[in-house]
Amino acid sequence: MLELIADSVLLGLGVAFVYLALHLYAQRLGAAWTIALMRRRTAVLLTIALVATGIKVFEDVLGHESGPFDEAILQFIHEYTPSETTGFFATVTATGSLKFLFPVAALTTLVLLLARRWFDAMLVAASPAIAASLVTLIKVAVGRNRPAEGVGVYAGASFPSGHTVGVAAFATAVAIVAMGIWPKSRLLAASLAVAWTALVALSRLILGAHWPTDVVAAACLGAAIPLLISLLGGVRVRREPR
Repeated sequence: MLELIADSVLLGLGVAFVYLALHLYAQRLGAAWTIALMRRRTAVLLTIALVATGIKVFEDVLGHESGPFDEAILQFIHEYTPSETTGFFATVTATGSLKFLFPVAALTTLVLLLARRWFDAMLVAASPAIAASLVTLIKVAVGRNRPAEGVGVYAGASFPSGHTVGVAAFATAVAIVAMGIWPKSRLLAASLAVAWTALVALSRLILGAHWPTDVVAAACLGAAIPLLISLLGGVRVRREPR
């Protein structure tokens, strides 16, 4: 517990340091850049926090330091989750599968293209595609075994969770698009994205398909991708001549 608190404090300090460095760099570029950074400070801070957390989890997994934490959390979940909920969470986990996400993402992209929202369409299409590619590479590189006891047979390496990263990337991208179209929907869009991602992540643990750090890293990676794309897109638009 003390180690977890210490890691959290160091992580928070690291996020604050990186944001301060960005703020100082923006000030050197000019007042307009500082104003732009301040307007997007929540997105910037969240992106930095997600990337930093993902890197920390990745280091712990590679260093085989997450074992006791993973085993304790997974044992607790399996001990206190009623067996009657397995069917529900199997349905939830299906919403993170390629069979579900691909047609939904394709349809959403098509609607945005028809509405001539080019950047939004690219964001929704590219985010889960990039996330899926990165997950494949990381799975091959890490080669982590899945939990011994699980409901069903799962192929491939365990780290990170492909279902979680796909939902996190798509849900976050859609939330960003919704916030841009309907600014008053910020809280609702963000809440739905977080809830969907959290439910799919939890379902992977309840079904025994992944370790807790698998889904934490996946959620961080998936959410950071559309956030980073949207931030870079804002910079691109800003640099275009008027």
